[in-house]
Amino acid sequence: MSTWDWSAEERTRLGEFLEQHGITSGEVTTRPIGDGHSNLTFLVAGADGRRAVVRRPPPPPTPPGAHDMLREARLVGALGGTAVPVAELLATAEAGEVIDVHFYVMGFAAGPVVTTSTPPALASRATRRRIGESLVDTLADLHAVDWRAAGLADLGRPEGFNARHRSRMARLVADEDGNPPPAFAEVDAWLQENVPPESGATIVHNDYRIGNVILSEDDPGAVAAVLDWELATLGDPLFDLGYFLASVPDDAPPHNPTQQLSLAMLEDGFPARAELAERYAARTGADLSNLAWYTTLALWKLAVLYEYGRRRAVRGVGDPYYADPTLVPSFLADAHRAAGLPPLTDVLLEART
Repeated sequence: MSTWDWSAEERTRLGEFLEQHGITSGEVTTRPIGDGHSNLTFLVAGADGRRAVVRRPPPPPTPPGAHDMLREARLVGALGGTAVPVAELLATAEAGEVIDVHFYVMGFAAGPVVTTSTPPALASRATRRRIGESLVDTLADLHAVDWRAAGLADLGRPEGFNARHRSRMARLVADEDGNPPPAFAEVDAWLQENVPPESGATIVHNDYRIGNVILSEDDPGAVAAVLDWELATLGDPLFDLGYFLASVPDDAPPHNPTQQLSLAMLEDGFPARAELAERYAARTGADLSNLAWYTTLALWKLAVLYEYGRRRAVRGVGDPYYADPTLVPSFLADAHRAAGLPPLTDVLLEART
């Protein structure tokens, strides 16, 4: 994770910016929050006690087109008037206005973020079950948003999303002839051969899991705010469902890195994957006959992104977290299982680059 932090001069300018926008007053303090390895999030407190959250891109180098904070801010602002719970968008800043990159400011949503365990206040079986159901219901509410009416018609291209998304991800790790690394090839071929037609066209969060929501302090089990919208686009809603279900760990370890950020869902009371899928289908009327394809795509995509990050880390750029050689194989192994393919061999794993 990046160690970037605000300098004293930058913190002073931030305080002035926030005061100009009526968000805080006086000197501010900043504290990094979140467990991600992408955009940086800071809790900011003013001398008056008011708090806000600032999101900025990670330090360079970053992939082209990635980490567009103003795009993310626009989406959060558009969702503010819908059934999807999001933090209130308070302000945006252009690159050079306060620091060298653009950022946005949103309201502070109080409540726990659950990853490896549920806090005592939410630890009853009934509350855990409600958390799982609320996660599904919130995802269904997102997919019901009229993105045209919300002014988001240019957010992405939903037509052909499935094939295009797979192809775009594949290019991140393909060799100069366009071939995937050996360990990726079998899943890649299976995905290409079984691409389903899009099930619909909705806003897709693209990283929806329990660790990317804030749970309500006042209404135990309810979702107070959905976080981390940087990857959101227009596409097939079943990709979101497949990704969410892929993030839910099963009883048998080992668990991949995304599942390790959702281990709380192994606790007594949380609905199982099948129950979560059934609730989504009941809420939306979705046909889940191709769900395995979407779950496999999600796991394979995570393997691709982690492999891309690993190569950058090995070259001495990007986040050193990704240099761990065990991360990519864990996603690939799960992708093979999700697709019903034979297990990967050690020879292929060793030749994955």
